Amino acid sequence: MGVALDEARFMTRMRFAALLILGALLTASALAAQVSFAAHAQPVGVPFTTIIVFGNQYDGGDELYDARITVLELVRGPKAWDILKRASTSNAPPKPGFEYLLARVRFEYSARTSPHHYNYTLRQNQFTAMSAAGNEYVSPALAVQPSPPLNSMLRSAESTEGWLAFQVPRSDREPIMVFREDVGSVFHEGGGSFFQLYDDSAVRRPTKSS
Repeated sequence: MGVALDEARFMTRMRFAALLILGALLTASALAAQVSFAAHAQPVGVPFTTIIVFGNQYDGGDELYDARITVLELVRGPKAWDILKRASTSNAPPKPGFEYLLARVRFEYSARTSPHHYNYTLRQNQFTAMSAAGNEYVSPALAVQPSPPLNSMLRSAESTEGWLAFQVPRSDREPIMVFREDVGSVFHEGGGSFFQLYDDSAVRRPTKSS
């Protein structure tokens, strides 16, 4: 009887220890992902170049294109909401606890080789806001997007600029934007396309003592 009880206690302690170890591993993994996303996020005003590939890589038919992306301007909070209200009175206010964040982005598209045959369709749904931990925020369903919106069909050597609208928690002062290139037959090669949706210098600037 006593031996069985000791074994039961031992197994309970082992399960508890295993849960603690699993929890620690999951926490470490989440922290590592958060550091990774934040570390790879491009600051505002600094271009990021990624590779877009068209064609069949297995038969030597690849065509490589450079996509150069720059976040030019950010507007957040009441100012962003004012812009959306001016765009249309049908645009709804942000959800409780959230606020609008607008990003003006430049997108440049150019072929690496000649001849080249592929145009690139750029859509707003290729851009998503998320937390530094990787939790994505649902994009707002606006009646009218801020003008001009970032939607375009680009030929090689062409570029476009436009606005993207996001909705982020007020408490998240350092959100990140991710751009996904793999639309249709297009896929991305590289470490990922992440951008800061905050002014890094403003976030890290020390407050003045009164």
